[in-house]
This record gives sequence, C-alpha cells and structure tokens, in this order.
Amino acid sequence: MANPLLSTSAAVQTSPPEHEKNTAHTPSSEAATAHLAWLAEAAGKGESDQHKYLLLMRFALLNLAGFGLLGVAYLDGLIDRVLVADQTHLSATIFIVFLAGLALCAHKVWQTSRDLNLLKDLDPLKPSRARTYLAQLRGHPADSRVLLASTQRLKLSHRIGIVRNFANSLVILGLIGTVTGFIIALSGVDPENASNINAVAPMVSTLVEGMSIALYTTLVGAVLNVWLMTNYHLLTTGTVKLITALVELGEDHARP
Repeated sequence: MANPLLSTSAAVQTSPPEHEKNTAHTPSSEAATAHLAWLAEAAGKGESDQHKYLLLMRFALLNLAGFGLLGVAYLDGLIDRVLVADQTHLSATIFIVFLAGLALCAHKVWQTSRDLNLLKDLDPLKPSRARTYLAQLRGHPADSRVLLASTQRLKLSHRIGIVRNFANSLVILGLIGTVTGFIIALSGVDPENASNINAVAPMVSTLVEGMSIALYTTLVGAVLNVWLMTNYHLLTTGTVKLITALVELGEDHARP
C-alpha cells in the first residue's frame, strides 16, 4: 500500500510553485513581447521595401529635366538675350532667388525622404521622428492622440511652407520688373518733342528698352515660379505621405 504522505510530498515536488505559475505569463510581459514582435515585423517590412529615397529620385529627375531645358535655352542664345536686354539685372536677381529656393527645397526633400525611410525601418534604438512621435503617444487616450496628430501635421506643413514663399516671391519680383520696365519706357517719352524727328529715335529706343525689361522679367519670374512650384508640389506629396504613415503608425502602436 502506498504511503499517503509520500504520494502527497511527491505531488508537491512535481507541481511547480504557485508564485511561478502566477509570474510565468503576466500581462506586462505579454504586452512587452507583443510590442517587440510588432516592432520586428515592422522593421522587416522596412527592410523589404525596394523604393528607398524614391522622393529624392523624383526630385533629381525633375530638376535634371529642368536644367536640361535651361541648357538648351542657353545654347539657343535666349539666356544671353535676356541678360543683355535687362539693364536692371532683375532677371539675374530672380534666378538667384530661385536657386536659393531650389536648394532649400532639396534640403526639405532630403529630410522628408530620410524620415520616411526611418519610419519604414522603424528601429526603436535609432533617433527618428517616428520614435519621438510614438513616445509622445504613449499612455494618451484617443482624443489626445488626435490632437497630437494634428500638431504633427502642422509642424510638417510649416516646415515646407518656406519653399512656397520663395516661389511666390519670384512672381512678385517679376511684377516689380514689369512696373520698372514700364516706368523706364514711359520716362523717355516727351510729348513736347514728339514732332521733333531727332528726338523720336531716343524716345523709341528708351521705350523698347523699358518694354524689354518689363516682358523679360515677367517671363523669367513666371517660368521659374512654375519650376519651383512643381518641386513644392512634389515635396507636399511626400510630406502628406509622411503624415499619413505617422498617424497610421501611432494608431497601430496604440491599438491593444
């Protein structure tokens, strides 16, 4: 006959302690495991993405085509014609402002493209906008998350707004050149000497010079505005994609 005390002690020895049962799978450890698995899955998706820096590539192709057309215009002598006709050098000033805006746009495109890549890679140990955004969302309810998403949208929209301001300034400079050209054209007209044959030639020359300045500065400002605004719309598309990805990432992270 088996000893009841021995069987009871054996049962006690073979069964795990009660506190080990309770601590084997706590809610906090399960949540941490699920969070790490989610991060690993997202990082795997980022590594499998074959379209890194796609926004930067589109920007490069767009401006390569633009500078190619500019080179064709230079070979045809159009650039020299504008520079010779514009004695006020407003056309050159407009082009310098355009280059500054394009350089700034290139910097913003690089920032946006880098943020998109870091978001897709999703390395929790690497500083990024996505990691900062997730840290801000931690522990916040749904209404607070909506407010944080709106704040993030405003920040990113404000970051690229300066490029639009540069593009608008090109149109304003072109209009200033138009007004300046008309002023120069009309300044040489003297109604009292209109009947004097010797005075007509200088008046016509001044009139042509002023009209050339007005038309060329308007043309340069309009063309460069279209060029820079095209880059701005490309940057806006990338920024909207970044905002959408951040909001989706935050909601996936906050979902239980």
